[in-house]
Amino acid sequence: MDTQRRIKGSDSARLNDTDFKDALLMMVDDEPIMMELVQAFLEDEGYQRFISVEDPREAMAVLEKRRPDILLLDLVMPEISGFEILSQIRQHQEFAYLPVIVLTSSSDAPTKLKALELGATDFLAKPVDASELILRLRNTLALKAYLDQLAYYDGLTQLPNRKLFIDRLGWALQSAAVIAKQVAVLSIALDRFGQINESFGVQVGDRVLQAVTERIQEVVQSEEVVSSEDNSQCLARLGGDEFTALLPVLERPEEAAAIARKIINNLHHPFEINGQQLFVTASIGISLSPDDGHYPEQLIQSASSAMRHAKEQGKDLYRFYSSTINEQSRKRLALEGDLRQALANHQLELHYQPKVDIHTHQTIGMETLIRWVHPQKGMIPPDQFVPLAEELGLIVPIGSWILQQACLQTAQWTRAGLGALKVCVNVSGQQFKESDFPSRVTEALQQSGLQPQQLVIEITESMAMQDVQATIKVLKAIKQLGVGLSIDDFGTGYSSLSYLKRFPIDELKVDRAFIMEVPDNQDEVLIVQAIIAMAKALQLGVVVEGVETQEQLDFLKTTDSDVIQGYYFSKPLPAEAFREYVHQSLGNTPEP
Repeated sequence: MDTQRRIKGSDSARLNDTDFKDALLMMVDDEPIMMELVQAFLEDEGYQRFISVEDPREAMAVLEKRRPDILLLDLVMPEISGFEILSQIRQHQEFAYLPVIVLTSSSDAPTKLKALELGATDFLAKPVDASELILRLRNTLALKAYLDQLAYYDGLTQLPNRKLFIDRLGWALQSAAVIAKQVAVLSIALDRFGQINESFGVQVGDRVLQAVTERIQEVVQSEEVVSSEDNSQCLARLGGDEFTALLPVLERPEEAAAIARKIINNLHHPFEINGQQLFVTASIGISLSPDDGHYPEQLIQSASSAMRHAKEQGKDLYRFYSSTINEQSRKRLALEGDLRQALANHQLELHYQPKVDIHTHQTIGMETLIRWVHPQKGMIPPDQFVPLAEELGLIVPIGSWILQQACLQTAQWTRAGLGALKVCVNVSGQQFKESDFPSRVTEALQQSGLQPQQLVIEITESMAMQDVQATIKVLKAIKQLGVGLSIDDFGTGYSSLSYLKRFPIDELKVDRAFIMEVPDNQDEVLIVQAIIAMAKALQLGVVVEGVETQEQLDFLKTTDSDVIQGYYFSKPLPAEAFREYVHQSLGNTPEP
């Protein structure tokens, strides 16, 4: 009840007489004695909050300022009639559904019909019967509470929804402007929440959201946060895994930062769901009035931009909104729109980095790398658009296109005399989890005519360990096709050796991070030697990435490495340049 003031939405789901009696009741009647009589009846019943308006010309101004839960309205008044006030109320956006009980001494049908047409909720005959007044008031408030719950609260968490949050934020901004204080909006989004739904199911995800709600409320509604001047703190759920919090009457921006830190720290403790511990982190964006917006939607949008910036900077942290973030957000939105059209407009192309036999220096294969040639912005690096494609759900169709194009191009080069090159295709986590991924591989091979042994599918170490049993199942299905399997970026994740033995893989790729400081850094030398030795013990091939200097190459020749790739031999090349590179290394003239 009392939709505009309630902080704990969960209370609305369990309304009782006490809740109803906290309602703010407004009466408009030119007869003060009648209002005093009605108020006396209701005070005896336990109602305590009243607004009495004797001059009907003031009714709308009082409504807008005080925002009652229900209105008792006399119809026959001088200057302005109850009909006119009722008409103004229903035309007002904020009060279109405000319950209005009409007080009338007239029992004729036309009067009642006109009041109903204008939107009256109920009638009470004058003189008012106390029992009837109490019953009708309670029933009307009960209906209002139910409708408010549907219209203003999230069904899962019982938190206010976006509509109610915007309403409360609007009032907080008005109040803050009067006393020259700031209002903060916190946009709170859980990090990688989709993985919980994918791994454990939507029901577990819903329970996590409910538990997260409680954790955030512990902070937002704590005594040190709730101001003595204004207790209108509000936590709302905007949808999915996104929450937003209203913190009114701030003295300094540091207060909002302190609250954001508390929320982040409070979420670090594991959640016990169905006997299993789950870990959740959040990224938080903070906007402040009036600098970041004068209106509710502006502040919400600014906080959301800052939240996305926090995610891009590493997650599990908070960031304040700034004009720089706003510009980045604008560019990102523009990039999103362009990326959605890039594949259809043939703006994506593949580059190929040679994979070279460490002993003969012969090119034995290549790794495919996606590039985006934007018509206005030119070449856009993968680290700027691949994460965006993953976030937008575009990485699966893009990944399928990469697989098809890589197979077609490699088959064409083989037919042209470049030899049986092996093409390595990196697969995203989303693409790998698709139930029909092995079928996609089969389709790409059949359409291109490429031999299965010429294709190598690469997945990252961390991807392989997300769901080990599912990974093994998919890898075995691909292996049965005769396709090679590689673990990319090995050494940067958290592989268990026991699991690694169960994966039907053919090679490990040593991440370039371990190669950058060899042979000068002895610790890195030992790590590289250990990884290579382990791979050989498991009878796996070894590919070393990021080789850029003669010294690195000389060191790797002292190990059991098999294949290397890096700028020492070649950067990633467009298709025609790669063909020329291989042609020169072979010393012959392949067919075009």
